[in-house]
Amino acid sequence: MSGILVVDDDVTVGEILLTYLKHSDLEGQHVESASELLARLDAMEPDLLVLDVMLPDGDGMALCAQVRTSHPDLPVILLTARSELDERLEGLNLGADDYLTKPFYIEELVARLHTIVRRAGGEADHLLKVGDLTLDRLHHMVKRDGEEIPLSVREYSLLEYLMQSPGRVLTRTQICEHVWNYGFDPETNLVDVYIQRLRKKVDQGFSSRLIETVRGVGYRIAETTDA
Repeated sequence: MSGILVVDDDVTVGEILLTYLKHSDLEGQHVESASELLARLDAMEPDLLVLDVMLPDGDGMALCAQVRTSHPDLPVILLTARSELDERLEGLNLGADDYLTKPFYIEELVARLHTIVRRAGGEADHLLKVGDLTLDRLHHMVKRDGEEIPLSVREYSLLEYLMQSPGRVLTRTQICEHVWNYGFDPETNLVDVYIQRLRKKVDQGFSSRLIETVRGVGYRIAETTDA
């Protein structure tokens, strides 16, 4: 990719993002306002746009729609402090490819950027694959070794989150914030209960186990069935 353009009025956030991008073999540039974005967009010709919704000189939602009109093939990830479902859906309906709610884990943003990079390389965006396990976002269907696995809404969301970053350990806090959209309560075993449910449906009866526990840290899905 020739570059990722990060639009965020917080200089510290921008610098941290660029550092993580560099360590993840991704190039990036940072601007702090809507006017800077519009001035640099054509000259830079970025491959991907990371756009903060709250900018000092414009509404990121309206800016997303404007960018989508002028650059229809440019992928956009929104960074938003708005946690309400309707507002997140608004961004997607305006043409954003993905969104993250602030505060977010930079590692998760980088993982999503890599997903879009893989998509640009020709991989189907709606299909996640880990070994013989597939998750079809288009048809909301999960299969292992060709056999369909029925999942509840939360089980599906949890599995999708794990499959977005094979091999990456996700903490209980990250899982709670992403799947249930609230902070982790150390007194609850909610995450552990759902992990056990997923294991029974995804791993039981197969010679290799995909869902792994990393003691004292969290959970991950193996990168391959041989893991």
